[in-house]
Amino acid sequence: MGALAAAALASSGAAAFPHVVREGETLAQIAERTYGRVQMEQVLVAANALDAGAGVPIMPGLRLEIPALGHHRVTAGETWANLAERLLGAADRSDVLALSNDTMPWIEPTDGQEIIVPYNLRYVVGQHDTLLTIAYRFLGKRDKAWMLDKYNHLKQDPLRRGMVILVPLTDLPLTTQGKAEAASAGALVRSEGAGRAREAQRRVDAELPQLASDVRSGRYIDAVARANRLLGYGDLARVQIATVHRQLLEAYVALDATGLAETACAAWRDADPTARLDPIELSPKIVHACTSSADLHLLRPPPPDPGPPTPADAGSAR
Repeated sequence: MGALAAAALASSGAAAFPHVVREGETLAQIAERTYGRVQMEQVLVAANALDAGAGVPIMPGLRLEIPALGHHRVTAGETWANLAERLLGAADRSDVLALSNDTMPWIEPTDGQEIIVPYNLRYVVGQHDTLLTIAYRFLGKRDKAWMLDKYNHLKQDPLRRGMVILVPLTDLPLTTQGKAEAASAGALVRSEGAGRAREAQRRVDAELPQLASDVRSGRYIDAVARANRLLGYGDLARVQIATVHRQLLEAYVALDATGLAETACAAWRDADPTARLDPIELSPKIVHACTSSADLHLLRPPPPDPGPPTPADAGSAR
């Protein structure tokens, strides 16, 4: 199997967590309790190399791996390619990683953004399996067969019984009970908060257009309230922090809240070092709020050197 076998040994997602089967439990019960869907039993079967039908009891004491999503907080300089190589086992899986995070492969992730990391399900190909049937079974759509072909470097070669392929799963929402079990196993810590930052960032992205509309329409009090609420979500990406503070700056300037405007400008420029105080794009009041007293000192010419004191100066000093 060569490269395919090596790919199958790639990490299946650090957020997966163990479950020890209790007396009387079935895979269907575990799937419903963990994911809220009995149909997820097939994922448990594949993840644990089991051959069990729906509702078939399994042996107490058996240790199962429960698939779950991983999460990663992006740092400056990271790209979809180097993240895919480190988190999914190959740089050319970057398109899947980007699409899994509701963006396009040519739009790189931003500093501070929290992304989901698909779970690499190792699936043993059966006698009648095709990429179409596997894509439909685990990804919900037959037209995602191309993704499996590229993800596993198959180059459109036909599947053979006994082959192992990786299926990148992203639809793995945990129930409250599932999250509690994952937390007790330490999986939520390993997955960097189980997506709390990602959820906050998605909420902010959804509200940023309304924040901009508040400012454009002169609803400055509403804009200030909304912006501070968004910042209160915490764990935002740097570009989001910069955008919110930029809108806050304009609202505070309009409200003549000079001190708050200066603070918002400092936070904006700290989050976005490339921010420019362009007097063509920004009003004089905004530029003034963003220009500290130290900056003004640098812009003013130094006072003339008075030279050595004259006798008259010395006498007046006495």
